[in-house]
Formats: sequence, C-alpha cells, structure tokens
Amino acid sequence: MLEKSNSVASDTIIYDFEDAVAPSQKKSARLLLSKFLQGLPDRPTSEVAVRVNPASSDLFAEDVATVVAMPQVETIVLPKVHEPRDLDLLDQYLQGKARSYGVIASIESARALWNIGGIAGWRNSTGSVFVSGLLFAAEDYCADTSIIRTRSRSELLYARSHVVNAAKAFGIHAIDMVCVNYKDAEYLKEECEDGRRLGFDGKQAIHPSQVQLIQGTFVPSEKEVTRAARIIAKMEEAYTQNKGAFGLDGSDDASSSSETEMIDEPMVKQARKTLERARRADLVIPDVSTT
Repeated sequence: MLEKSNSVASDTIIYDFEDAVAPSQKKSARLLLSKFLQGLPDRPTSEVAVRVNPASSDLFAEDVATVVAMPQVETIVLPKVHEPRDLDLLDQYLQGKARSYGVIASIESARALWNIGGIAGWRNSTGSVFVSGLLFAAEDYCADTSIIRTRSRSELLYARSHVVNAAKAFGIHAIDMVCVNYKDAEYLKEECEDGRRLGFDGKQAIHPSQVQLIQGTFVPSEKEVTRAARIIAKMEEAYTQNKGAFGLDGSDDASSSSETEMIDEPMVKQARKTLERARRADLVIPDVSTT
C-alpha cells in the first residue's frame, strides 16, 4: 500500500496513524512510514501529510515526535479538533523545531462547528505552526450529532457551508468530505460537483480510483474558462469607455443561455478567480475577442 501511494498523482498524500490503523499496529505503522519515506530516492511530487491521533490520545506525543523526525512531511492532519486548545497542545510538542508546519484541522463534531472561527484563524505566536485548511469529516460529524446520512446530503448542507465560510473568512483551504461509495463514479461526480458549488477547494479521496475524477471536477470547465475570459476582455473594453457595467451576450458556445447578462464588478471578481484557478491547473485560456 505504501509503495502504491507514491504513484498516485494527487495533490496531497495523507498517511494515516489514526482510524486506518488497528490499535495493536500503531507503533509498527510509525516505523513502516518512517522507513518508507527515508527509502524514497527522490522527494515525493505530492505534498506529504500525516494524520496523527487526536491531541487527547495517549498516542499523540509519539505520533508527533515521529512526524517531526520525517523531513518529507510538510503538513499535519489533526483529527477531532473541537476547539483551539487542541491546536495549542500540538504547538507545545512542536515548540523549538526549526521547521514550520501547516495544520489541516478535521471538523468532526458539533463543538468543532461551534468553535470553527477560532480554529480556522489559529496560528502560534511565531507563525511557524498555523491552520492551513479545514477538512470536513462527515461520518464522524454524523456520529456526534445523530444526523442520519442520505444520498441527497441535504442534512449536511448547513455544516458543509459553515466549514466553507470559515475557511474563506481566513483565506485557507476548505476540503470536502470523503465519498464512501468509492465504486460509484456517477455518485462521486455528483458529490464533487455539489461540493464545488458550495465553495470547497477540493475533496478527500479514500481510493486511488477517485483521484482523477475529483481533480477533474474541482477545476473550471472549458465553458467556465471561456466565459471568464470573455468577461475580462469585455471589462477592459468597458473601462476604456468609462462604463462600470456591461452586457455579455450568452448566445455563443460559451454559455447554454441565449440571454444577455449584465456584468459588473462582483462578476468580474468571480471571472478573475476562475482564470486564476485555470492557470494554477495549467488549463488553456482562450484568446477571445470583445465582439
């Protein structure tokens, strides 16, 4: 399994010391991962993260000590973050280390959702340890809140939207829940599209077969990129004419609508963000005319 992980073209590989490891295998899991990462001939192309056991666990200190000894690890995934104090505990074990670490805080409880602002904005006094993303753990959250999961996901709309808003308020990543139906590609795509509409930046994968579909869904489509390029081109033309708003004809292939949209600054901002995401994903941005 460890060998296969190095061939998966995901943005981040999360190695797990928590739920995926049986209690009797915790120590050997640390040793195996350390040996595996040390034996890699090159630095992994994906960001390397490790999910440690919760700060309240007796395993936590040893997990963090193992992570600190592995220079390949850039990010720590901290599960069951209920309040900023859990992050303070992590910082205590990282004090005096020369490196900085991003922390992905896993939101798994009602208490975490209640305290999410303090969690999302947390960083230590020197800025060397900071929350870089919020991860929504749907199954743990449902277990904590007695929510009954359905395929519609409507029962999770409030929680997922709250996670996105907190992440955006502090300029960090919002990572959507796993799709446990990993063999159902159609449902995975539906869940990805739903997450992207809510504002999530990406999604967790629990199987390598999910990665390509997730990555392909969380980037702008060709139509979105073309529309954004047309908006920016039209904006430049409008500004030269001292206009703050302009009409965008949607009758071409860039839109399924034949109506004309009124475009102003908020929509221009959205277009800029779309093009920024397209550039980061190395997508082709068309050279469009303003006519």
